Amino acid sequence: MFEQFKNWFESRHDYAKDWKERTGGKVIGYFCTYVPEEILYAADVLPVRCLGGHEPQDVTEPHIFGMFCPFCRDVLAQGLKDKFDYLDGITISQSCLHLRQAYTSWDMHKPVEFSYYLPMPHHVQSLASRPFLRSELVKFKEAVEKWTGKTLTDADLDRGIEIVNTNRRLLKQIFELRKADVPPLTGLEAMYLVLSSQMTDKREHNKALKELLDQLPGRKVEREIGERLMILGSENDDVPFTEMVEDVCGATFVIDDHCTGTRYFWNEVIPKEDRLQAIADRYVDRVPCPTKDWPKRLRVDHIKNLVEEYRVQGVIVVQQKFCDPHELDIPAIQQSLKDIDVPTLFLEFDVTAPLGPFRIRVEAFLEMMRQDDLF
Repeated sequence: MFEQFKNWFESRHDYAKDWKERTGGKVIGYFCTYVPEEILYAADVLPVRCLGGHEPQDVTEPHIFGMFCPFCRDVLAQGLKDKFDYLDGITISQSCLHLRQAYTSWDMHKPVEFSYYLPMPHHVQSLASRPFLRSELVKFKEAVEKWTGKTLTDADLDRGIEIVNTNRRLLKQIFELRKADVPPLTGLEAMYLVLSSQMTDKREHNKALKELLDQLPGRKVEREIGERLMILGSENDDVPFTEMVEDVCGATFVIDDHCTGTRYFWNEVIPKEDRLQAIADRYVDRVPCPTKDWPKRLRVDHIKNLVEEYRVQGVIVVQQKFCDPHELDIPAIQQSLKDIDVPTLFLEFDVTAPLGPFRIRVEAFLEMMRQDDLF
């Protein structure tokens, strides 16, 4: 049932190359989920999320500091090692300093025919953020039009919005099923759904999601659910870690909050006559990344709502090593969860997760939760 999504994720480079051959279209790599995919789909360009390979490497040291987060160094390594040699373009929407440097180094040393830096406002709570972002989307749209040779009409933008919105809607409907006493999918399976959606043609992905949605309500997961966990924090596409927590430690991730999870798809574009303003509003209003969650921490209430709705018993908080935005964000989130008596476990990730030590810490965390339940 989930094999297609797993294959799409694991064979993402082969998929993109095949897509180019089948369609004759252009493929663009994007570094941050604040990139407006709606405009790219309107132009019939395939957006592919640039993720790391979780393999030790020694090629990034001349380009970015070793104290930059391992995710950014891993992403840059994939570019320098030509793992994304099929890309026609790359783009980033203003993100953290570390990821911006990875993009800049990639652009400098592995140039492609199109590159675009989109100045997404960090201060999204400012009244100026919406008109500012709309004005930047006008420039982005014009640059994409020049690159592809295609003028994007309102009908094209409507089509792009609908493709991406449909994907968000279907993913959210499936994630709603995880609220059940016995969720019909594991956290690992949910992970494959979201990761694959960031690197395959959403029209194909939507079709597969609809078929899955028809089958899931009657599915029985052949395993004990164990403790209901949430995972939140830095970017996380670490399949072995998720698999270890569920298959070895016996818990189940029922929800998440990170940029390769729910933050990517949780909010839709609300249609307006001004299409670019509608897109801008969505990215201003979406569940914020820590780089944009200030001066008020709006994400804290969102996380607490997820904890309540999904009946989360414990939270694993993950941080990519040296991730400055999350280092500032995590203490406040842990305190807010402590205030509502939800235990947390903090883990610091690197390019490869130390599964042995992490297993010991997760098992101790789960045992602590079980002891607390006895008293």
